Amino acid sequence: MEALYLLIPLSIGIVFIAIWVFFGMSDSGQFDDMVGPALRILHDDDSPESPEKDSVD
Repeated sequence: MEALYLLIPLSIGIVFIAIWVFFGMSDSGQFDDMVGPALRILHDDDSPESPEKDSVD
């Protein structure tokens, strides 16, 4: 029972710290572009090499 007197305020403090960190990152623009990095991996900048055409006479 005595452990609850320590664990409850400690857990409330950790929750408030996590909320403070989240809003700090949100205000700094950390979560502004959620789609761009995911799509950037799909759009490869390297052009594929064209296969050489064999001439058949």
